[in-house]
Amino acid sequence: MTFSFNVAIIGPGRIGQALGRLLAQSRVPIAVVAGRQLSAATRGARFIGMGKPISVADLQPQSAAVFLITTSDSSLAEVASNLARQGTGKNPWRGKVVLHTCGSLPSGILSPLKQRGAAIGSLHPYQTVPSPRTGVRSLCECFWAVEGDRRAARVARDLIKMLQGTVFSVRPEEKVLYHLSAFLVCPTVVTLMAQSADLLKKAGVPPKISRPMLRQFVAETARNFADFGGSRALTGPAVRGDWTTIRRHRAALQRSAPEFISVYESLLKAMLRLANKSEERGPKSKVPLTT
Repeated sequence: MTFSFNVAIIGPGRIGQALGRLLAQSRVPIAVVAGRQLSAATRGARFIGMGKPISVADLQPQSAAVFLITTSDSSLAEVASNLARQGTGKNPWRGKVVLHTCGSLPSGILSPLKQRGAAIGSLHPYQTVPSPRTGVRSLCECFWAVEGDRRAARVARDLIKMLQGTVFSVRPEEKVLYHLSAFLVCPTVVTLMAQSADLLKKAGVPPKISRPMLRQFVAETARNFADFGGSRALTGPAVRGDWTTIRRHRAALQRSAPEFISVYESLLKAMLRLANKSEERGPKSKVPLTT
């Protein structure tokens, strides 16, 4: 498959660099890489391997046919408003497609550009990208949420197809819920893994063992969830009704990580609901947390 339109990357951060490099490797022509600072755009273009580095202030509608805004959620509205003021005439963005990659905001945030003639949409990878290099690996064959104008959504799907990704639709008015779902299983899981690693360290297990061990453990858990669903994949003392072990957990947390007790209690209640277990013998029958 060939992509006949040239592309502008706006925002040479982690997503912008990773996505730009993957598209360039797929023979999608990257015309320009635009950043707030020319130095950032230059670094981004160097990593992507294609595209003229320019300042966002110098970006014009004629710079490309498709514009990918890969900035942060918080700056997207400002970027869209500023871009909409670029160009001359009544509809200088007519015929252009503008897509953003923010997970929590709908394509409607780009309405200033739509009012100037552009087709607008969004595409968001349901994936973690802690660095451009890891993004080059993780954005291939991943899942992408798409919404927006028909033409913009079609272009987004074509780009994702170049990356061998899986496309699904998301309701624009519920993008926050969509993004929240990612928050609950990515940074939250990392936080839980870091807490587990700390408990393991206190138990005498060094990081060189605990980190790969947790990786294997969580990967198998994720595989079980995909294969069996939530309730069948759930294991542990809450599922078994082993309140003696749960009381020991609470006592150990009080000694070693008291700030984590409230998190443990909230997770325990969620587990009990998922397992369809009664809480009568659980949180309501707490033993003193001191030893």
